[in-house]
Amino acid sequence: MPAVVVFIIFVICLVIAIPVSISLGIVSVLPGAFDASFTAGGTYVIRSMLGGLDSFPLLAVPMFVLSGIIMARGGISRKLFDVFAFFMGKRTAGMPCAVIVTCLFYGAISGSAPATVAAVGSMTIPILTEMGCDKTFSTAVVAVAGGLGVIIPPSIPFIMYGMASGASVSDLFLAGIIPGLLISALLMFYAVYYCKKNGENQEKKQKMVGVLHEKGLLHVLKDSFFALLSPVIILGCIYSGVASPTEAAVISVFYALAVSMIVYRSITVKDIWAIMVEAIRTYTPILFILAASVAFSRVLTLMQVPQAVSAWILEHFTSPVLLLLVINVFLLLVGMVMDTTPAILILTPILLPIVSEIGVNPVHFGVIMVVNLAIGFVTPPIGVNLFVAGSLTELPIMEIAKKAMPMIVYFLAALLVITFVPAVSLALL
Repeated sequence: MPAVVVFIIFVICLVIAIPVSISLGIVSVLPGAFDASFTAGGTYVIRSMLGGLDSFPLLAVPMFVLSGIIMARGGISRKLFDVFAFFMGKRTAGMPCAVIVTCLFYGAISGSAPATVAAVGSMTIPILTEMGCDKTFSTAVVAVAGGLGVIIPPSIPFIMYGMASGASVSDLFLAGIIPGLLISALLMFYAVYYCKKNGENQEKKQKMVGVLHEKGLLHVLKDSFFALLSPVIILGCIYSGVASPTEAAVISVFYALAVSMIVYRSITVKDIWAIMVEAIRTYTPILFILAASVAFSRVLTLMQVPQAVSAWILEHFTSPVLLLLVINVFLLLVGMVMDTTPAILILTPILLPIVSEIGVNPVHFGVIMVVNLAIGFVTPPIGVNLFVAGSLTELPIMEIAKKAMPMIVYFLAALLVITFVPAVSLALL
């Protein structure tokens, strides 16, 4: 069966709303079903699915998912926001900027963009609205800044890319730090511009920040200390050599439980069962997609699709600059219609050989791919962050998307810098 037909059937399955995991399973089996001589029959596909899940680095994903849910239930996002609001709140766009920095730090705990939007947005959007900020703008800020959750380490998509490419997960985590800070700085720049242009309710803002200042710096820092320490412990364990990313993910779960149950006392033993159920419900679909994606990528390799695509692209696009631009546009389009996990696992084996031919470092390309797909979190029709933020405020998705467009432009500007200035990603390696 020709590869083009396989991809057409896959697209048709997605269009008629067959779940991604089942669609991947269908197209993985088809080549062997229609051609008895093809190596990858049904047994091979099942073995590939199970073999793809037998991975030690992959254990980090459910652990970071569980850790993020514990911290969301434990109210850690509020502790983070309070300390940033204390220092930034009185400045122009201080509160929106505090939200962006909170997303940055919370992303360094949860590793997930939708989890960041849900945890930070549920707490900060009402605060910004109460201060007189436009509700749609507040929602858009959280939706876009939530994308930092997959760029700032630890990042679940970086773990997936490391699994698909063989690149070091620790190196990928390091490579995401400067791009994440760059994007957050650009988002804060836009927030300041927006607030200067549209004005702020100074009286309400000063009143809200005044409540924090009445508590005093020491009280706010004391209250937020263990929340601020979370990313330091997780990343410190990895880069000091104490633990691998997977082991650090397990440490983060126990740390989150200890802080939430003993220090803040926001979670009780009775809550643990509900948290575990939520974590399993969140991770199980990812697991199924992951297994099917691994099988599909192996079937594509046997069909020699990566080699054929690589040869065709390198023949028609001889300029490295043009090639990288085309790949960026392609990834942006994919990010609009496909979830991050299958996109990374399917496209990495196809695109990595192409960029390697023009001398792009695999770690650098991993950052490019994840930043592209992070933009997909806030672009319709899929736009997971838009749907999560919309569910918090009951605003129409397209209304949020329109307000988010200027911030997406800044995100795209950062993407160009990250693509064509490798040092932005590789400086810390």
